[in-house]
Amino acid sequence: MSKKIQILLLVLFISPLSFNTHALNFSNHEIIVLVNDKIITSYDILQRMKMNAILSRNDITIENNEQIRNLSVNELIQEKLKNEKISEFDVLVSNEEYLRQENQFYKNSVYQQEDLINIFELNDIKYDEFKNFLINQISWQKLISRMYYRMTSASDIEITEIVVNNPSITENEARNIIIDRQLELKSNKMIRDMLDEATIEYK
Repeated sequence: MSKKIQILLLVLFISPLSFNTHALNFSNHEIIVLVNDKIITSYDILQRMKMNAILSRNDITIENNEQIRNLSVNELIQEKLKNEKISEFDVLVSNEEYLRQENQFYKNSVYQQEDLINIFELNDIKYDEFKNFLINQISWQKLISRMYYRMTSASDIEITEIVVNNPSITENEARNIIIDRQLELKSNKMIRDMLDEATIEYK
């Protein structure tokens, strides 16, 4: 384990104390939000807050607690709505797909898997929370691709512009960037529409 990670652990180990003293003033399983009759509890929010803080390598303080909490609640609400669509279209994630996504995460992360598991354990976070987070990402990407990929396109002008501005990028990579941007726009619109149509009740 690197010195950089060891220092980060020391900071993050302090985080649960902040939750106990001033961050969250409700019981672990109190219902906080209903999303189309699906519940989000204070425990769900606390788990997501701590997980997000660790993944972004930030401590949770009195000053940023409300912001992190609100971001985590919004993220959980969107996940509930995404999962409804994922179930509706019967999108499944294979173990191979999950492992590929997990490996990609660690390639782009300062963490090794063993480090992250240890950090989660010491901060009372279940690794399954992280696993479900990744599975939701994969499922949603598959759903959006299934629904909209055939509607996307990349013109030669668009591809050339990206390659000229980024000489190290191939034409195929430029095409994928353009397609990904279009799919992201479709995804964002779909999420906005679901939020507009959803029944969301804060307790």
